[in-house]
Amino acid sequence: MARALIVVDVQNDFCEGGSLPVAGGARVAADIHDVLQHWHSRAAGGPAYDVVVATKDHHIDPGDHWSVKPDFVDSWPVHCKVGTEGAAFHPNLDPQPFDEVFYKGEHAAAYSGFEGRTAAGEALGDWLRARQVSEVDVCGIATDHCVRATALDSASEGFATRVLTALCAGVAEDSTAAALTELGTAGVEIA
Repeated sequence: MARALIVVDVQNDFCEGGSLPVAGGARVAADIHDVLQHWHSRAAGGPAYDVVVATKDHHIDPGDHWSVKPDFVDSWPVHCKVGTEGAAFHPNLDPQPFDEVFYKGEHAAAYSGFEGRTAAGEALGDWLRARQVSEVDVCGIATDHCVRATALDSASEGFATRVLTALCAGVAEDSTAAALTELGTAGVEIA
């Protein structure tokens, strides 16, 4: 069985300088980039992933997910609007190693990468199963939102799931700690 890395929403709007920045986002982008430089290199001691994929917030008109007066629970400032620089991968992260990108949230809120689809319309869970993936590592932005939702869905879809906390950035300390507790309770390994 195969092992996958899912890189969640490492986009300009979620990093410093973006419309919805998470402290440490740019550093996480650079650290993930360093890992991706060696992901094929089992002999060099790098992480051994059979496939590496990314998710992207990909909003066209997500309804009340965007708000001019966001509550930062269910509504947020405009972010990751299709066609803007904010929706692009952060420049510290080279997107070339990705085997596939899964886009989520065109017309509704979408936190989990498992809500995402390829440009051809294939769902993340189906794509992973078609490649005999049984183990999934999750990293990216934000630990307490989209990383959390992606890891929970990964576990519920039957993948052995691990969150790589050193390669994540969270919005707030309390909500990140609560998310990690919830993930652990759901059977997700916290590394």
